[in-house]
Amino acid sequence: MKVTAKITKVMEATSGTSATGKEWKKLSFLAETTEEYNNLYCFEVFGEEKVDNFLKFNKVGQLVDIDFNVKTNEWKDRYFTSLQAWKIFKAEDNMSVPAPMEEQQGGLPF
Repeated sequence: MKVTAKITKVMEATSGTSATGKEWKKLSFLAETTEEYNNLYCFEVFGEEKVDNFLKFNKVGQLVDIDFNVKTNEWKDRYFTSLQAWKIFKAEDNMSVPAPMEEQQGGLPF
């Protein structure tokens, strides 16, 4: 799936150790489109390299194209859905969302 949106908030990265002993790191960020309904998305970036690249190349206020997958996990008969961003690039300004050009450095694919 793909959406063009403006980054509105970047949460603090979290990290931990899985049950199998592997280290993990993830970051969540909010992005907003100009659509009338369902215009706010909370995406996750998972993996240390992806988190570091996101923080290096993306800023609040930047207009980006986000490629993502929808993932649902089950735990104790409860279901949790997340939007996992896997590629983020600087978008063309076709949404009329102002963003200073000197702050837009472009995004790198993960």
